[in-house]
Amino acid sequence: MVKIDQIVLPDFPLLLAPMEDVSDPPFRAVCKDNGADLMYTEFISSEGLIRDAIKSRQKLDIFEYERPVGIQIFGGDEEALSISAKIVETVNPDLLDINFGCPVKKVVSKGAGAGVLKDVDLMVRLTEAVVKSTNLPVTVKTRLGWDDNSKNIEEVAERLQDVGIKALAIHGRTRSQLYKGQADWSLIAKVKSNPRIRIPIFGNGDIDSPQKALEYKNRYGVDGIMIGRAAIGYPWIFREVKHYIATGEILPSPTLEERVEVARKHLRKSIEWKGPIAGINEMRRHYTNYLKGLPNIKEYRYKLVTYKTGEEVESVLDDILQHYKGYVFERAPIELINYHEKCPV
Repeated sequence: MVKIDQIVLPDFPLLLAPMEDVSDPPFRAVCKDNGADLMYTEFISSEGLIRDAIKSRQKLDIFEYERPVGIQIFGGDEEALSISAKIVETVNPDLLDINFGCPVKKVVSKGAGAGVLKDVDLMVRLTEAVVKSTNLPVTVKTRLGWDDNSKNIEEVAERLQDVGIKALAIHGRTRSQLYKGQADWSLIAKVKSNPRIRIPIFGNGDIDSPQKALEYKNRYGVDGIMIGRAAIGYPWIFREVKHYIATGEILPSPTLEERVEVARKHLRKSIEWKGPIAGINEMRRHYTNYLKGLPNIKEYRYKLVTYKTGEEVESVLDDILQHYKGYVFERAPIELINYHEKCPV
């Protein structure tokens, strides 16, 4: 087993990465169903929480069936992060995570997210301020460094552990890379093998198959892995990884019935959480991924993204079930979407 403070996770846990505009409660629900062991909210602005921004407050919504679940915050000011940590504590998550990894310009330009990577002393001060302001276990999500000339993750890991964090998740790219090139896990392995490091170390970046998950587990020795983009439209990645690690067998691709069932559950929870208008609108980004591989799906997909009521959308899902009855999906590589304008850290 793996422990984050008093939180007990299974051996080699699978974590769902916090992804802006993706990792909301409806999406987390279907990932939990399929084996995610620990999940995080979308990242939340500390400034937004303090000024009571509606969107920021809504991101605090967590549900009992999600546990263990962490709330992730970001910011570049010690006082603001400390106050927002106290606000987060009121909704009783299992842990609080600090985002030092988002590479998006609008976040970095405010001295937050990966912007903090240029100033390790500031990162330490910000982290210590949060640790001192809450009774929740504090964890951090970050990157290897700002660029190739400042890969400081080994120093960062030691110093953040020293000020009290309980786990560290590391994306194997620098801020300058965004999501380009291949994630380099060799430095993540160095952090894990450092005899001074006592906290769990989770690796993140480019895990898109059960085979790669097992290969990286064995090669880099991390305590668990965090999966982000591969889960978008394919929450089955968690159960497939677990099954492969346990048995060495690749599970069959999800059936048409499974895909429609998950899309339907996701839709209903989206409407339940965000209301009929926002719930239907925000669900539209997911259908392409859920139905990927179906031939001549364009007409149905058009209806899914234009119909305005839950009943209409569900009738289209029913039609898809009927029209493609018996269709067998071929196993295809999961496409990791370039998501630069958002921020799946």
